[in-house]
Amino acid sequence: MMVMTAKVDLKKALLALAAAAALILSLILLLGGGSETTQTGAPAVSSNDGRVQFLKDFGWDVTTSPVESSQVKIPETSGEVFDRYNALQKTQGYDLSKYAGKSVMRYVYKVNNYPNATEPVYATLLVYKNQIIGGDVTNTSAQGKIHGFQTSPATASEPSAAAVSEPSAATTAPSSAATAPAATTVPATTAAS
Repeated sequence: MMVMTAKVDLKKALLALAAAAALILSLILLLGGGSETTQTGAPAVSSNDGRVQFLKDFGWDVTTSPVESSQVKIPETSGEVFDRYNALQKTQGYDLSKYAGKSVMRYVYKVNNYPNATEPVYATLLVYKNQIIGGDVTNTSAQGKIHGFQTSPATASEPSAAAVSEPSAATTAPSSAATAPAATTVPATTAAS
């Protein structure tokens, strides 16, 4: 049996490892690792307080805890209900089709300062990787509308340009005011299994 030995310069080995690590890090940054959240331009909300503040910035006074939080899946193929809802999102600068097939978090908050509300009103936020990617404010009364965040509470009772007319059963909250909305905005077919 033959044994060979080699003398390794520790300084050169560490320098080579540092160069390799720097190369890997620069490749990750160049090829888009982590850039998905920065390219959306969507507001970052990593906590409940951030989500509540986002809604307050639009003038909405909401409950401090969501009445519902669940994971939903954005449909991979569009349909009539999704297209109508996404049209609303586009009026706000969002586009859910960019997230087709992805699971996102849906947080629903009860709105306390909606003028002339006779039934519960809910604000829904869709969040992907701590970024708001869409949402709405839904008046659950029979004549209620689904509209964007920017409709101020003072004008919320009037139909806005962003309002979605005649929401389907898949986009409205349940008729019972005592229960939290099961699917206020994202079509029912998108609920994650």
